[in-house]
Amino acid sequence: MLVIIGWLIVTGAVLGGFMYSGGRPMALFVIGEYAIILGVALGYMVAASPMHVLKLALSKVLTAFKGSPYSKDMYLDVIKPLYELFMVAREQGVVGIEEHVANPHESVIFKKYPKFLADHHAVAFMQDALRPIIDGRVKGDQLKATLDEDLDRIYAHNAHPVAVMSKIGDALPGIGIVAAVLGIVITMSSIGGSKEEIGHHVASALVGTFLGILVSYGYMQPLITNIEFINDDELNYYQVMSNVIVSYAAGAPPMMAAESGRRAIPGDRQPTSEELEALLKSVTPHR
Repeated sequence: MLVIIGWLIVTGAVLGGFMYSGGRPMALFVIGEYAIILGVALGYMVAASPMHVLKLALSKVLTAFKGSPYSKDMYLDVIKPLYELFMVAREQGVVGIEEHVANPHESVIFKKYPKFLADHHAVAFMQDALRPIIDGRVKGDQLKATLDEDLDRIYAHNAHPVAVMSKIGDALPGIGIVAAVLGIVITMSSIGGSKEEIGHHVASALVGTFLGILVSYGYMQPLITNIEFINDDELNYYQVMSNVIVSYAAGAPPMMAAESGRRAIPGDRQPTSEELEALLKSVTPHR
């Protein structure tokens, strides 16, 4: 939502300043220039990106429009089910959580946390992290190394659409110049016309340069930066899960494992240690 608000501010500032100086807004709406610049940018992205990157880029843009989903409650909703699992494991052994991990959508524990279950990537990460513990074939430091590799993979995966979009953003001023040059070509072909006609063509050509720069720095770059912040939130989300699971695998009691996860939550959404402890004590573990 903030992306759209920011774009409206940018648009208002540009049009407002232009109109205040005596400009006519319709002079900036040259359909041909828009078609060239936006069409070339779209073609660039299609040509540069595998299909999975295109799909991920679209998903990231839509998420940016809606705002980061990684609220304080969402971070806590990944700590609480793990805490419940480990409390069950403390009483029944790790065999007691095997069915919960194997079939989380049927688990009475995970059914309490529908937002977590709705993220199939997070569920898969949790399952892959807990299986070695259930099988009894991993130590805490070994599991940490494995999960760190998974986190690196998630980071690289999320970086792909950002990289492509950044290149498009950097290229937009140049694409604007291409549109402007084409406008000058049209102007030169009309050189024998009236001064008004030539002036109109020159103004239309300059709109191309203006539009390329504006779309790059006023719209594209802020959107990319917003997506990068959301990617950081997502990585922190997985880091929270990793910290809790690794800490438990290293022998920490459930409450200490949860505290390890709390420390990975970004500061503006991080609960205090006392707040987390009170919250977890209010959770009724499944017996």
